[in-house]
Formats: sequence, C-alpha cells, structure tokens
Amino acid sequence: MNAYLIFLSTVAALGGFLFGYDTAVISGTISQVTELFGLDLGAQGWYVGCALVGSIAGVAVAGMLADRFGRKLTMGFSAILFTASAIGCAIAPGFGWLVVYRIIGGAGIGVASIVCPLYISELAVARWRGSLVSLYQLAITVGFLAAYGANYLVMEGAENGSVYSSQFMQYIMVDQPWRAMLGLETLPAALFLLVVFTIPESPRWLALRGRDSQSLGILSRIYPSKDGARREFQTIKASMGERKTAESQWRQLSHRGIRRAVAIGVAIAMLGQFMGVNAVLYYGPTIFEDAGISGGDSLLYQSAIGLVNVLTTVIALLIIDRVGRKGLVYFGVTGMIVSLLLIAAYFTLGAAQGWSAIILLTFFLLYIFFCAISISAVVFVILSEMYPTRVRGLAMSIAGLSLWVGTYLVGQLTPWLLATLSPAGTFLLFALMCVPYMLIMWRLVPETTGKSLEEIERHWAEVGA
Repeated sequence: MNAYLIFLSTVAALGGFLFGYDTAVISGTISQVTELFGLDLGAQGWYVGCALVGSIAGVAVAGMLADRFGRKLTMGFSAILFTASAIGCAIAPGFGWLVVYRIIGGAGIGVASIVCPLYISELAVARWRGSLVSLYQLAITVGFLAAYGANYLVMEGAENGSVYSSQFMQYIMVDQPWRAMLGLETLPAALFLLVVFTIPESPRWLALRGRDSQSLGILSRIYPSKDGARREFQTIKASMGERKTAESQWRQLSHRGIRRAVAIGVAIAMLGQFMGVNAVLYYGPTIFEDAGISGGDSLLYQSAIGLVNVLTTVIALLIIDRVGRKGLVYFGVTGMIVSLLLIAAYFTLGAAQGWSAIILLTFFLLYIFFCAISISAVVFVILSEMYPTRVRGLAMSIAGLSLWVGTYLVGQLTPWLLATLSPAGTFLLFALMCVPYMLIMWRLVPETTGKSLEEIERHWAEVGA
C-alpha cells in the first residue's frame, strides 16, 4: 500500500466527509427551524427527511452516471451539488427554498455514497481493500463530528451574544445560527470540487472502456512491480469476458448469482437503517432534551457521540482486514442489541427513578461504539466489492437506493415512533431489527476479506451455476 494509493483514496473519501457533515448538521438545527417557521411534527419530519428524498434520487442515478461518464466526473458532480446546497441553505429566504436546497444536498449525498467507495474499491489492492474503503466511512464519521462541533460552537457564540461587523455575518451567526451551521459546508465542498480533478479515473472503468494503456499506467503506480501491475490488468480483462460484453447491464443483473448478490445487498442495506443509528444521529439532541438535558448540553453530548464514532471507526479501519468483515459484524451487532436494551431500560426505569443523564450518555456511547466498529464500517466495504465490474455501478445503486429508502423512512418515522411507542419502545424495536441482519450475514454473505474483486465475482458466478 503506497502513498499514491492512500492519496487517491483520501481524496475520494472527502465525499464521505461531506456526506457525514450534511447528514449530521441537521440535528443541531431542528429546534431552531421548527420554532422559526412554526413547524408541526409532520413538517419537522419533512425538514429532516427532504434531504433523504434527494439522496434517493441521487443514488438512483449515481451508478448509471458512474458507469457512463466515469467515477471521477461523477464525484465532481456530487461536489457541485454539495457546494450549491451549502450556499443555498445559508441564504434561503424561506422554508420552501430551504427544503429545495436540502434536497440538492441530499442528491449529493446519494451520488457520493455510491461512487466514492466504488472508486476506492476499484483502486485498492485486495490485501488492503477493507481498510482503504473504510477510509470513506472514517471520513463520514469525521464529517459527523465536524457537524456536531460546528453546531455546538456556533450555538455557543450565538448564546454568548457575539457581535460581528458584517450585518450578514451577524444575521447567520447570531440572529439565525442554523444558517451558519448549514452554510459552513461550503468550505469542504469547494475543496472537494478542486482536488477531485487532480486524481485519475478508475483503472477498472478505463479497462472496461477499452482504454487499456491508461488503465495499465495507473495500475503501474499502484502495484510495486510492472509484473504485478500487468498481472492485475490481465486478471481484470479476463474477468470481463467476451460473452458478457454483448449483454446489457440489466440483463447481466438477471443472472442468478448476481441477482442473489443484489438481493442480499438490498437486504443488509435496508435492515441496517432500522437498527437505530440514524435515529441517534438525526434526533440525538432532541432525545437528550426530552430526557431533561438542556439544549447546549445536548449538543455537547452529541459531539461526544461523534468523537466516539470517529475513534471507533479508526479501530475498525485498522482491524477489518485482519478480523474480517463478518467477524466485526458478529461482535458489533451483539453489542448493539445489548446497548439498545440498556437504553430502553433507562427510559423505562431511569426517568422514573431519577437516574443521571450521564448513564444515558454512557449507553448511547456504547451503542455508537458497537455500531461504528461493525455495520457502519462494513456496509460500504461489502457493497463496493460484491458485484462484477460491468454492473458494479448499477448494482450498487440498487442496494444504495434501498439504503436511502430505509434512511428516509427512519427519518420520517422516528418522531412518530418516539411519541407513539415512547423512547423505550422505539429502542426496543431497533434491538429486535438487529436479529434478521445478523442471520443474513451469517447464512448468506460470504467472507470477502483478502479476496480480489475478481475472486468475489467468481463466487457469485458459482452460486448461480
């Protein structure tokens, strides 16, 4: 694993940072936007969920864009969407325009969630692919933490009566600080837009398009020897096959083995959203406030959750190619079930008996630790390596679409669940949803650690034979 490969993976992972920031920043703005525009529960859910509608649209076309125009240009397109959204949210004249710009940012999230891990996976050497693709997940968690930190610092400045010489800065930083929280994303979005054009196209996509000399040239910078690069290139070309060349992508998806792989990807992507993580990320401050914690402290608690998320993802990045994808899932999901039951117990018993809020925070941190070291670290790795090169973009879009549909449903339903089932019942439901996820990983998903993308492709071909 050389410095050039790490650089390329890091640039692509910037899309994950924007994904994380755009997803998490909403948590610190909900109460402000709700009060300013007089939102009811349904409108509040729409404010949170509208970006997810954009994500669904973005993920629906991301694979086709990546397969048609290349991974690099598609990442650039996502950077443009993020930049436009951040600027628009900061200056939105009303709730309707705010929703429009959030949808645009959501489309950027959807595109990035497909093309960025796909790009890293197609570059990476098999031995280190898990760690390199996990850089993308690490960037997401850093984006979460940056959003939580920005929310906390902006709110602290606003509450302390900071004064700015610029009327516009006073407006967005003090009078309506939610605008600054959303608008600060402009800086990393513009950086991503600039640096993405300094990296080359995916060598596998180039080989698929018959641009063999360019593909081999990039591989020669990744592999330590010319022979290694040439062998990898020959393996890539051989895996594509002449017979498959004449088939459309949709027809290839109908092959039994690939169809099975896509169905499994859809299942784990969808179920993973109903295990509670996005409810914590989106509504964490609201849940803490409902438990009697002040608004400022709730944002600080959410920042602690973001920090644990980052540190745990670093651990997962270091061990995923040693422990294996499935081993991390078994360990982490078991811990998630236990911590979710503890959170449910707190809301059942703790509130009545006056348990300290620190106990609730501890249970949430345990949950985030187990989630970050397992399903959060593994999902994009598995989805980016399960499918053949010819249909990888399209197949990832299908799995990603189910992921974002699930995320949208959780974002929309969480306020209703908390009000109807109570917090205790909601987190008990999340614990129950962990069980089918574990069963699918155990029975249906192969261990892909240390295998080349072409070896994984042969596995699904054998399953479908």
